[in-house]
Order: sequence, then C-alpha cells, then structure tokens
Amino acid sequence: MEQLNRSELRKKIMTILYQINVYKKNKIEYNVDDVIKEALEIDNDFVKDVVYGVITHQTEIDELANKALNNWRIDRLGNTDQAILRIGIYELMYTDTPDIVAINEAVELAKIYSDDSVKKMINASLDKLYHSK
Repeated sequence: MEQLNRSELRKKIMTILYQINVYKKNKIEYNVDDVIKEALEIDNDFVKDVVYGVITHQTEIDELANKALNNWRIDRLGNTDQAILRIGIYELMYTDTPDIVAINEAVELAKIYSDDSVKKMINASLDKLYHSK
C-alpha cells in the first residue's frame, strides 16, 4: 500500500471522527481502534494521535469552537463539518503542526466536503482562535 500524505490522512481522520459522531448520537457502542482500522488498512501514528487527541479534548475543543463561531454552535453543524472543525482546532491548539498548516488543511477539507457558508465559518473560527493564542 502506498504511503498516504498528511492531507490524505486528514481525510481518513475526518471519516473516522464522522463515524464516531454517528455512533455516539445513536448510542451505538464502538471501539476507536476498530473504527480506525475500518478506515485505514495500515497502522499510522499521526491518525491515532489526532483521533485520540480530538476524542480526549473534545469538550474543550467544542467550547473553543462555540466561542469562535459567531452566534452558532458546533453541534448545529453537520457531522462532516464538525469533524473538520475539530481536527483544525485540535491541530491548532494541541499539536506542533504549524498554525498556518492546521488552518489551511481544515479549509481545504471544507472546500471539498462543506458548503461555502460552512467553509467560511470554519476558516473564520480557526482564524479567530489563531489570533487569540
């Protein structure tokens, strides 16, 4: 299997977080490692670090998102949009990913998977958090 670059891995992470969100909302039991294995054939530390990081810090991440989203709440966004925003916030606030990379990668995902208004919301939220760091 060819090596996926980080942008491609973030798509996998988005899919994994989306799936976990669906399981949680429907009160379906799941094992995080199994959800990761379903989405990714190979073992990847970056994927595990981000998925577990987002899950571990989700309460704080969602609080940051709610502060940054103007008159909006993260739970009003679709599952995909929530996953993208959580990845962006996690990378921005909790990892050594360069800030500009964290923001750009989230916006690139939003360009593909979110509608334009949500893409702008994600971009503005991450920009606001970046400036408040």
